[in-house]
Amino acid sequence: MTSVTSLFSPVDHDLSILSANLKELVGAQHPILSAAAEHLFGAGGKRLRPAIVLLVSRGTMLNQDITPRHRRLAEITEMIHTASLVHDDVVDESEIRRNVATVNSLFGNRIAVLAGDFLFAQSSWYLANLDNLEVVKLLSEVIRDFAEGEIRQGLNRFDTSLSLEAYLEKSYFKTASLMANSAKAAGVLSGVSDAIANDLYNYGRHLGLSFQIVDDILDFTASSEVLGKPAASDLISGNLTAPALYAMEEAPYLATLIEREFSEEGDIEEAIALVNQGNSIERSRELAAYHSQQAVESLKNLKPSDCHQALIDLADYILTRMY
Repeated sequence: MTSVTSLFSPVDHDLSILSANLKELVGAQHPILSAAAEHLFGAGGKRLRPAIVLLVSRGTMLNQDITPRHRRLAEITEMIHTASLVHDDVVDESEIRRNVATVNSLFGNRIAVLAGDFLFAQSSWYLANLDNLEVVKLLSEVIRDFAEGEIRQGLNRFDTSLSLEAYLEKSYFKTASLMANSAKAAGVLSGVSDAIANDLYNYGRHLGLSFQIVDDILDFTASSEVLGKPAASDLISGNLTAPALYAMEEAPYLATLIEREFSEEGDIEEAIALVNQGNSIERSRELAAYHSQQAVESLKNLKPSDCHQALIDLADYILTRMY
């Protein structure tokens, strides 16, 4: 099976530079913020989002080297993503992520919220210094979308009337917006046409939706060790994802268990069993595959290169995580 490491080989050196720069970019003078940054950027993430930015950058520059602004955009993208994770963990009261302790569990909620705010502020500062208004608008929209996604998720907890369309919209806000807008921003910095810029946006949008749907499937099918967080944690917290929404269509009693917020003994175990025993997981896999295919289709007008191929392979790789 292809690994993420081999997929990112065309930008491997770029990612090494990025990792070295990230802790320096945070530049926190307070020891606790510095420790939080060190912990965050050393937590072993796959660097998926900056890798997409770098692959798009090289795939649109082709015979030219990428610019310092492309590199800075990749760094900003990872900072924004990391800031959102810090806030997510506070909201979700998570104690572990990627099998390591979260910032809130190590330093408390107050410091974690401030650390997230600090990362958003730093990323906004570096974003403004790119001196490209269109790119500033694209990435500012992402920060707004994160907040919108979190608010919607909080308001819709245990809401069995949630539609699949509303779930996908929330998934766009929380996951796909950053991939879509940063991919487009990389193209804008390369000076691509409006049509190609929109293709890059659609690539990131569909890739992000596929990625989120796969994550939501894994919440039911993978072990806690693989997930780096407790299994079925979304369902337990009332966050209804594609597998649960499809399962409610097939087994309406699941809605009863959700509406009473799993208050009776054995409710959560029965709910998980109902999700796993029908066709909801397979239907969710088909939905993820559809968005992966749409992502690949969006790249058809990009000139062939090893980075172009890596972007295609990435859309395929995301689906292999389901099995």
